[in-house]
Amino acid sequence: MEVIQEILRRALSVQPAPAPEVIVIIAVVAALAVLIRPVWPVTRLLVTVTHEGAHGVAALLSGRRLHGIRLHSDTSGLTLSSGRPSGPGMIIMLAAGYLGPALVGIGAALLLAAGRGVGLLWLLVILLALLLLQIRNFYGLLVVLGLGAALVAITWFAPPTVQSGIAYLITWLLLIAAPKPVLELIRHRHRPEIQDSDAHQLARLTRIPAIVWAVLFLLANVAGLALGIGFLVPGLAERIGALLAAAGAG
Repeated sequence: MEVIQEILRRALSVQPAPAPEVIVIIAVVAALAVLIRPVWPVTRLLVTVTHEGAHGVAALLSGRRLHGIRLHSDTSGLTLSSGRPSGPGMIIMLAAGYLGPALVGIGAALLLAAGRGVGLLWLLVILLALLLLQIRNFYGLLVVLGLGAALVAITWFAPPTVQSGIAYLITWLLLIAAPKPVLELIRHRHRPEIQDSDAHQLARLTRIPAIVWAVLFLLANVAGLALGIGFLVPGLAERIGALLAAAGAG
């Protein structure tokens, strides 16, 4: 009981935001984790977990029956559900995957803007615990357990500054990384192994070309990144404008 009370106390506490310079530095670290090729597979795994989790949530909310989620070592994933093979429910479930990381990133940014960094970490632990119930392969089990254990260790043992930094890092990773899988989808859209992607399945259901769906996903993710930046670094646009104006005047 004391442990639960302590978890609630920490989760509901408010932490001051780091200095804007620190937030920007964390954003640069996250961008490097997305752009550096050897690091990207690790970062992409976080995106895949969120992608498949979004499929699962959308399947349940749209009235479909969720049968399980698989995560693979090549950073791909698969969400299995049953229900009508067409119609709004199927479309919502398929569309949710590529939109999931940006949506979760925006929600995380809102929590950070409210000073709830530790609460965000505990919320992610709860979401991973729920996801764990749907995992149907050993590799996926290891991934989700590993992520959950790392977050629990951080929220329980790390100092508040580290907890806040990790919360910002996860949020930046989701926001910055969200567009990249869509860009990969667009670049490789003619490959045979891509023909069962979410965008191609949506194309077969709606008669809207897969490239249109992919572009819509990309625009939504870029908009999510811009919105997240506004929440995480308020006034950044004004500062950049002032710097550009000062440079122009000089």
